[in-house]
Amino acid sequence: MSAACDFVALHTGQKMPLIGLGTWKSERGQVKEAVKYALSVGYCHIDCAAAYSNEAEIGEAFQECLGPNKVIKRENLFVTSKLWNTKHHPEDVEPALRKTLGDLKLDYLDLYLMHWPHAFERGDNLFPKNPDNTMRYDYTDYKDTWKAMEKLVEKGLVKAIGLSNFNSRQIDDVLSVAVVKPAVLQVECHPYLAQNELIAHCQKRGLVVTAYSPLGSPDRMWKHPDEPVLLEEPGIKKLAEKYSKSPAQIILRWQVQRQVVAIPKSVTPARIQQNLQVFDFSLTEEEMGHIGSLNKNWRYIVPMITVNGKLVARDAGHPHYPFNDPY
Repeated sequence: MSAACDFVALHTGQKMPLIGLGTWKSERGQVKEAVKYALSVGYCHIDCAAAYSNEAEIGEAFQECLGPNKVIKRENLFVTSKLWNTKHHPEDVEPALRKTLGDLKLDYLDLYLMHWPHAFERGDNLFPKNPDNTMRYDYTDYKDTWKAMEKLVEKGLVKAIGLSNFNSRQIDDVLSVAVVKPAVLQVECHPYLAQNELIAHCQKRGLVVTAYSPLGSPDRMWKHPDEPVLLEEPGIKKLAEKYSKSPAQIILRWQVQRQVVAIPKSVTPARIQQNLQVFDFSLTEEEMGHIGSLNKNWRYIVPMITVNGKLVARDAGHPHYPFNDPY
């Protein structure tokens, strides 16, 4: 693995690079070049998902850059993907993974996550909706989905399995039946949503935490006009000046220094490179504490839909919706 990558160990013994390239919202036509560029500057961790609808293009980048006679060997790259909400039925789990592997042009994944605890109606429509624009749910128990995911490890199709967007109670629920324990929890996490309790909960139980939208996802839909802008936070800007780094690099350093994996998304070469350059400086204990104290429990990523002219949380009516619990 390239010297640029620093790692955290999973309970499987795998080394997971602390910085990876996120690919959510990376447009087709841009994502292939972004992945190729990231691999060329030393990234060894790429985070994908079936629901991002861009895995086939990422697969083209892998095909060009990975292999015995290529720049990067497969075993030196850590690739994550995710099982989507429409594929929670146990019979759908392996076919969904095989579709992802085919798209990514890989024989196995390093990590496969259940994207959300709640299921949508089975089928190939990623977002099945009722005429009034509400989601069509399915009520498969995520523990049954988990048992099907365990079989993927037995078959050698994935090296580790994990969870995404699960709360602490749901994690414990999965652990109560797991033969193959979850290795990772991926959740939204940044200084305004520090997730301190959830991270402690996971670390006690042997799960590594990955932070998605670690920079507050400034390019996403469903923006509040009055939401706080993380990259404009004065204390973070001051630290950026002190260390001659960008505010983004300060925030990413805070995550990796507390052993949280971060997967910033970018398609801009300069930013892709900059996001990896966080292993050549350290924050003091006091500075780490200051950034941790900025928490506002501000969740940027809550999927919203318009129903009867009102903006509402898309999945809040599902019994397995994770964000009704404190953490």
